[in-house]
Amino acid sequence: MNSFEIIRKAVEVLKIEADGITKLSERIDKNFSKMVELICDSSGRLIISGIGKSGIVGRKIVATLNSTGTRSLFLHPVEAMHGDLGQVSTGDVFIALSKSGETDELNILLPSIRRIGCKIIAFTGNTESTLANHSDIIIDVGVECEACPLGLAPTASTTALLAMGDALAVVLLEKKHFKSSDFKMFHPGGDLGQRLSGKIGDLVPSGKSLPRVADGATVTEAVASIEHGGLGTTVVLGPQNKLSGIITDGDIRRMVASGKSIAELRVEDIMTKNPRTLKADSPAYEALNMMEQHQITVIPITNSAGEILSILHLHDILGKGEFKFNGA
Repeated sequence: MNSFEIIRKAVEVLKIEADGITKLSERIDKNFSKMVELICDSSGRLIISGIGKSGIVGRKIVATLNSTGTRSLFLHPVEAMHGDLGQVSTGDVFIALSKSGETDELNILLPSIRRIGCKIIAFTGNTESTLANHSDIIIDVGVECEACPLGLAPTASTTALLAMGDALAVVLLEKKHFKSSDFKMFHPGGDLGQRLSGKIGDLVPSGKSLPRVADGATVTEAVASIEHGGLGTTVVLGPQNKLSGIITDGDIRRMVASGKSIAELRVEDIMTKNPRTLKADSPAYEALNMMEQHQITVIPITNSAGEILSILHLHDILGKGEFKFNGA
C-alpha cells in the first residue's frame, strides 16, 4: 500500500465506525428509557458480563459507570459458573453483552441470574437471539458491517457497543445529578498519585508476617496459611527461601469446583509456578500496571537472588478503606 492508499483506508474505517454509531442513535427508543429507570430504581449494583472483545468493552463500561456514580461490577461468564456468581445479589441489574446473542458461555448463565432475582438487559446486535429472548429489555447495538475487510474482527460492532455504554453512563450521571465534586471524590488523583510516585518498598507494611508454606506441603496447610495471612494468598518456598510458586484463594476455589479432593493434593498440584514478581526498588506504578494487565491483586516481592521479601497487595497501593471506586 502506498501513502495515498493507507490514508484512504484509514478514513474509510473511521467513516464505517462513525456511520455505525449514527445509525445506533436512530434506534434509541423507549427501551433505553426503561433501562435507565430500572437501574435508577434498583437497590443493588449494575452487573455487566461478556466474553472476548465484548468482555473487554464491558470492563471499560464498568470503569466509566463506577467513576460517574453508578455502582458496577464486571462478571466474567466462565468465572461466574465457578464461584464468582456469589457476587450477584437480588436487586442487582444484569447487562449481558453479545454481538450475536448466541454466546454459549453467557447464555448458560442466564437461568442462574434469573433465579437470583435480577432483571436482565441485553446489549446485542441480534434482537431475535437466545439472549434477547431471555431478557427483560433489549438494546439493539447492531451494525450493518464491520470495518474489518474480512468481516471477522469486531471493529464497528465493538465501537457501537462502547458508545452505547457511554450513552448509558452519561444519562445515569445526569439523572442522578452527579456533580464535579462527586467525580473528584471518586478520583483522589493527588493521594493516589503520591503513592504511585514512590517505590514498592515504601508501600509494603513492615513487620507483617508473610503467609508461606514449604515445597511439598499439603493443600490443607496452604488453606490454613491463606486464612491466617489475610491476603487471600500464600507463597510456596523452596530451599534458601527461594520462591517456588504462589497459591491464591481463586486457585483453591477452582480446585474445589473441579471436584478434586483437597486431602489428595500437594501445593505443587495447584500453585502458579514462576509467578510474576517485582523488586522492592521498582516504581509503584509498575505494580499497578502489572495487576491491571494480568487481573491479579497480589505480587511477590523478591530480591536479585530470587528470595522472597514480602507480598504487595492492591490494598497496599490504593490504601485499604481509603479509596472506594465503586461509589459504595
